[in-house]
Amino acid sequence: MSAINVINVKRVHTNGTVVQMVIWQLDEPVSGSSHHFKYRLYCGRDGECFVRYDNERGKGDHRHVGDVESTYGFQGLERLLMDFREDIGRYL
Repeated sequence: MSAINVINVKRVHTNGTVVQMVIWQLDEPVSGSSHHFKYRLYCGRDGECFVRYDNERGKGDHRHVGDVESTYGFQGLERLLMDFREDIGRYL
């Protein structure tokens, strides 16, 4: 399976919050997802995860906000990034 890196960005904000976005385009969907992207979007500080969106194999698209994990309805990369940015806004 070949993969194309679409986004690979890591930023450390002045308050110490780390935002990292990694997205790959794949030939075939990851088990549990119906689209051709593998992604990991992270926001946290000092080892504490505030927000994370990912689609690990078998688990499918989901997000973590604090200690709460919920299913995420993937509607494209643009929407994914918008939703992530909205969720992390209060931590920056």
